Amino acid sequence: MIQITNLHKSFGTTTILKGIDLDIAQGEIVCVIGSSGTGKSTLLRCINFLEQADQGTIQLDEQKVDVTQATRQQILALRRSTGFVFQNYALFAHLNARNNIAEGLITVHHYPKPKAYQIAEQILAEIGLADKGDAYPASLSGGQQQRIGIGRAMALKPQILLFDEPTSALDPEWVGEVLALMKKLAKNHQTMLIVTHEMQFAREVADRIIFMADGNIVEQGTPQQIFETPHDPRLQQFIQKVTAH
Repeated sequence: MIQITNLHKSFGTTTILKGIDLDIAQGEIVCVIGSSGTGKSTLLRCINFLEQADQGTIQLDEQKVDVTQATRQQILALRRSTGFVFQNYALFAHLNARNNIAEGLITVHHYPKPKAYQIAEQILAEIGLADKGDAYPASLSGGQQQRIGIGRAMALKPQILLFDEPTSALDPEWVGEVLALMKKLAKNHQTMLIVTHEMQFAREVADRIIFMADGNIVEQGTPQQIFETPHDPRLQQFIQKVTAH
């Protein structure tokens, strides 16, 4: 469904991605793990053109984009097919929960406002926040804000949802409710690419786990393979570190 080929990205003289190849099938849930600074978030941001990669192609179904020659239309089409959930929620502070969810439907998909608000209400119910439509981000907990961030991405019915460490900015007490919502999406076979440091969650939800180090995909496999029989010494060391108590 999505195919990433030979993706490179540098910032100045620092190379972050060194020719990433990655295929994700429809309905597949892929978690990306690895130490900080290995390019996990950059990979996600390049797929959605929040960052422009230096080289490579991104293909989503019939849309194939060479990142060096991507037109505005191609980038918009790709963004319409992907939903992005940010680490820090990235909600509009001046809009209430309902409008935060409806905004993309109105501005990107040109839905009439009544239809967009109707969808937003359905989403609020789905994410367990039916009573929070009029609430502004400042009055919501971190967990509620992130669920609205996920709801906003869901509203666009994307082919793939991209999650950039969706729980890392949350206080521990809010993490569970966000992961529970993501598990619900997983049960519905929503295609997802998730950068996460929640190892237990990755173990429970992922069809496949990718370990990144030094700007490359070093090893990938089922949760069982990655956690129980890791091959690469860097992965072995990483697993030891994150599972040590």
